[in-house]
Amino acid sequence: MRIDLHIHTRPKSPCSAIDPAALLGAAARAGLDGICLTEHQNRWSPEEMEGLLREREIRVFQGNEITTNQGDILVFGYDRDIKGVVPIQDLRNEVQAVGGLMIAAHPFRGFLLFGITQLQMDVEQASRRAVFQYVDGLEVHNCKVTDPENDMARRVAERLGLRALAGSDAHRLDEVGRCVTILEKEVRTEAEPIEELRAGRFTVENRR
Repeated sequence: MRIDLHIHTRPKSPCSAIDPAALLGAAARAGLDGICLTEHQNRWSPEEMEGLLREREIRVFQGNEITTNQGDILVFGYDRDIKGVVPIQDLRNEVQAVGGLMIAAHPFRGFLLFGITQLQMDVEQASRRAVFQYVDGLEVHNCKVTDPENDMARRVAERLGLRALAGSDAHRLDEVGRCVTILEKEVRTEAEPIEELRAGRFTVENRR
């Protein structure tokens, strides 16, 4: 089952240009079986989700992208609507308590811009970032960052034994489905994708 685990829509995420009414059509054209809405510190109500899902074949799940003091974190299985910057340790405690999953979003975004390559940061040094103590995995394919940044995330995930996930981080319709996580089995409920990801029954693909 092909799922894009990282998508933003407007107006829930003001930085996005994606109209929810057009999203599922774009997902179908991209060959997706499901999508996950991960708005910036904003959640869809059950009524809004029901309206989006009506008479559609694409399955829609919901997560959240939460800003912490250690960077942006994709959170699945946690339905609290959080605003502002939160301490990652506090978030970890709450997400663990409900059996959720935390994934470091685009963990090396901008590292070329800020000169990490000039400093010759290697995988061992990159793996020491505090954020990796608190997450279950990393985004290793994200269409909004460079290939070297994605590659560093992949190598760090391998070094630390963390899950390596993919999500497009789509803010435009043409970005939907560029980076996908492929689950080995079909999922329907909000809990099932988390179970599959936790068990490692998935692969990832970058189609950009």
